[in-house]
Amino acid sequence: MYTDLRQFIDSLQTEGVTESRSVELQALINYLKSKKDLALPVQLNFICTHNSRRSQLSQIWAQAMAAYFGLDVKTFSGGVEVTAFNKTAVNTLIKQGFKAECEGNENPVYRFTFDENQPEIDAFSKLYDHPINPKKNFAAVMTCSHADENCPFIPGAEARIAVRYEDPKLADGTPKEEQVYADRSKEIATEMKLVFSELED
Repeated sequence: MYTDLRQFIDSLQTEGVTESRSVELQALINYLKSKKDLALPVQLNFICTHNSRRSQLSQIWAQAMAAYFGLDVKTFSGGVEVTAFNKTAVNTLIKQGFKAECEGNENPVYRFTFDENQPEIDAFSKLYDHPINPKKNFAAVMTCSHADENCPFIPGAEARIAVRYEDPKLADGTPKEEQVYADRSKEIATEMKLVFSELED
């Protein structure tokens, strides 16, 4: 894993996650534990309305945390509308230690890497049932209230888990934009670290 990213992850304090939030995360932890106990593959599809911010951040951080803890997990993301991966969110991840290459314009594909020995993550806005996403044997992790409430059925999902985050889009165009995105990314990273730390042997 890249040195700067590992140092960032090492610095995350999971003790700061509130008790009430830990309870909310327990459903995801239980799902992951059940799969691990049965030695079954783990696939997580993080879903938000536009697949532009929270679901992308969650997918990428979850994949990195799985590698950090040596776990075999595959992560995906999607939405109910196609837009584009928000550039401030992309830049936030780069500042926190990821590397990314961009291809395309309108809805570019960002190829994220976090370790020279791990596969790259192709990140772009897409529907939750896009061909690159799993069709069965996955958990749909709903990262925003709009998608959770307006998309009551996810075909092929064996579990549906709500892990909602406040939308950093609220700060777009304000002096606080970069800080809000950095804080939201760090919050997601911290919670994914807590979740995957529960699976250590």
